[in-house]
Amino acid sequence: MPPDPRTTAARLVAAAEHLFAERGIDAVSLREITVAAGQRNTTALQYHFGDRDGVLRAVLAKHEPEIEARRHQLLDEYQARGALPAGEARRTLAAALVRPMAAKLADPDGGRAYLRIMEQLVHRSGRVPLPDAGPARSIHRWRELVAPLLSPVAVRLHQRFTAIRLTYVELARRAGGPAKDDRLFTSHLVDVVSAVLATEVSDETARLLEERAERRRGA
Repeated sequence: MPPDPRTTAARLVAAAEHLFAERGIDAVSLREITVAAGQRNTTALQYHFGDRDGVLRAVLAKHEPEIEARRHQLLDEYQARGALPAGEARRTLAAALVRPMAAKLADPDGGRAYLRIMEQLVHRSGRVPLPDAGPARSIHRWRELVAPLLSPVAVRLHQRFTAIRLTYVELARRAGGPAKDDRLFTSHLVDVVSAVLATEVSDETARLLEERAERRRGA
């Protein structure tokens, strides 16, 4: 009986996410993924996914639906509550960013590897589309809801992206260690992200930002 294509594809994805997390996306050959997946057919990966970016997208697609659904749920709950004090609103939105991804720390089916891969991608988003592309994605919605809580200068400084990047970095660091009770870690990360969103832009930073804008306008 020939192998089930779905089983073969799942094995390739599992092998890819493990190797990408451990050694880096570009440090792993397609042949190594195929061998790690126990496939004798050296073209199995190309058949199912085409190339490296194809299998990388498959890794992301394996984990995204759960994260998307949970973040949209948290954002729905946030909007249903109506106006909140600024501090409470920031922490609630910080939790909506952090907790759906932090749940992957307890996912035995490649969740921790996924977090380590995402940390790599957030530093080089031009390589493949990150899961935040498109207005229907939860992270786009999150950005829109956070924006009114920030000053215009903070928006120009991409303070929301700083919060996102910090989240990925800290989750990847945690995912690279031994499995633990992650409740305290997650709650503290929510606190830190909330603090990033609340950070006031100093007069010096605002001045330097305006000076840079003026140089660009004159270029």
